[in-house]
Amino acid sequence: MAGMTDPGNLTAGYLLGGKVSYAQPRHGFRSGLEPVLLAAAIPARAGQRVLEGGSGAGATLLCLAARVGSVQGLGIELDPAAVAVAQHNAAANGWTNLEFRVGDLRSLPELDGFDHACANPPYHTQAGTPSPDLSRRAAKAADPDTLSDWAALLARSLRRHGTLTFILPAAVLPAAMAAFVAADCRPTAALPLWPRCGEPAKLLILRGVKGSRAPFRLLPGKILHEPAGGFTEEAQQILRGGAALEA
Repeated sequence: MAGMTDPGNLTAGYLLGGKVSYAQPRHGFRSGLEPVLLAAAIPARAGQRVLEGGSGAGATLLCLAARVGSVQGLGIELDPAAVAVAQHNAAANGWTNLEFRVGDLRSLPELDGFDHACANPPYHTQAGTPSPDLSRRAAKAADPDTLSDWAALLARSLRRHGTLTFILPAAVLPAAMAAFVAADCRPTAALPLWPRCGEPAKLLILRGVKGSRAPFRLLPGKILHEPAGGFTEEAQQILRGGAALEA
């Protein structure tokens, strides 16, 4: 996979306002805001273990490591090229506490003892028009069982009262909540992410806790953009300043 990390195949950039050096493939699937927001929502503390499903080029765990320095992260990703880039990114930032492996969540040996698990899972139905790009298609295309499978497999890795956190389109909230319940990670909070004030939420953060019986809370949510464009001050604190996103 050395060729995948050649400078000509990557674009160099930064996350969290320059706190994280981040390269990603020049062509194919590229990260958006979702992994940064997901990282901000994981309630990890120093020394805890975090598992990510579908880790891509590593943006979520990289951003989490920038906020929680000694967190131990393991990313599982189906695409070997993305794993090579994630390993490159971890090394470039000097974070030996992050590991990325090639694998399919559905066929991995059992992992356990994690304090937190997270994902930005595939969600486009197979009925939609498939992307011509293989990496984009693999990252976003989902079959009807994807949410339930991912929730169950990631929840299996958690210790009791460990957290499961997904970032998802708001439209799939009912299916995601049912998947969390079936995985014994009862949803405890959902946090809408409003594009602008007065607009419907397109994304949300869903949190569950393994073995919990706590009541569900629908949180006030966060507004990402000002009416005239640009990020709100609160969004900038998260996306550029590396602040936590309470969920």
